Amino acid sequence: MNNQVPLLDLQTQYNEVREDIRAAIDDVFASQQFIMGEPVRSFEQAVAEYSDCRYGVGLASGTDALTLSLRALDIGPGDEVIVPAFTFYATVESVLHVGALPIFVDIRPDTYCMDVGQAGALVGPRTKAILPVHLFGHPADMTEVTELASRHGLKVIEDNAQAFGARHAGQVTGSIGDAGCLSFFPSKNLGGCGDGGMVVTRSDETASRLKMLRMHGWKKKNFPEIVGYNSRLDTIQAAILSAKLPKVDQWNERRRDCAERYNGALKDADLVLPCEDEGAHHVYNLYVIRVGKRELVQQKLNESGIGNAVYYPAALHELAPCSGFVRKGQRFPEAERAAREALAIPMFPGMTEAQQERVVNTLLASLN
Repeated sequence: MNNQVPLLDLQTQYNEVREDIRAAIDDVFASQQFIMGEPVRSFEQAVAEYSDCRYGVGLASGTDALTLSLRALDIGPGDEVIVPAFTFYATVESVLHVGALPIFVDIRPDTYCMDVGQAGALVGPRTKAILPVHLFGHPADMTEVTELASRHGLKVIEDNAQAFGARHAGQVTGSIGDAGCLSFFPSKNLGGCGDGGMVVTRSDETASRLKMLRMHGWKKKNFPEIVGYNSRLDTIQAAILSAKLPKVDQWNERRRDCAERYNGALKDADLVLPCEDEGAHHVYNLYVIRVGKRELVQQKLNESGIGNAVYYPAALHELAPCSGFVRKGQRFPEAERAAREALAIPMFPGMTEAQQERVVNTLLASLN
């Protein structure tokens, strides 16, 4: 009997929709429309409707979704963008790509999301946007974000890569700001079979700009109006994702059930568990605990075949491309602490109670 428990089991998920995915792929090959085929347009519309937005613009990756959103909202060289100090590097990388300046804000220790209360003091005349991240599946406090943005005239770009299907105060994450950025990387709550991304928005102008930017900056083929990119969601990926979309809410509820079982079984352990704000709907792309002796715990989990991973091993301001953007006197103790203590343990929709019991027992033993 195989007692190993992976951090993520995509095979189990695939088995649930195998026939639908194969039929969708066959339809694409029958049409031979591999670039911007009809499945892309129908998937864009379906995700826009799911997200309570007017438009969905399919792109090549979640990173491109961030970069092109900044461009579409006229964020560029010399502009400042407020970002959390702890998240995946692509969030700040997109800001650097457009020549803007990242302004780092520490995170809340409980949700890992931006501590918006600290952001107001950092807004200056060059600050043009705020980029909250719904990290690990928990929504950032969008009430505070939108109030801050309204007060200072800032654009709001949501990094919703890890929180497809999450909600804040009843609103779908990604639909609250000026643009919502999605990733369809295979490990995401709605994941494809390769890279892919999308921006959802209610704005006609933003959607139009995004469609130009993803196609070399043109509206009419071969006649570019701006400098753009080659960043399109492949037809095959759109077809695969369309087959998965009807299942995503069910899969998210299974993730929440898994989280509830973990919370009950680990409530007395010497570690910090994920939280869920009042009014938040967490979708647990990752189940991240905090543990003091992380390397020792990881070693014992690895020896027992229990999947785990560090998200993320460094705060953003500690990474080489970001080191020059820390303002004098700024400190990010919570981001740095999270980088030392955060550890993801197995979490996926098809996880069995027996698998969870094995994870829990091994984890508890590793703490002794």
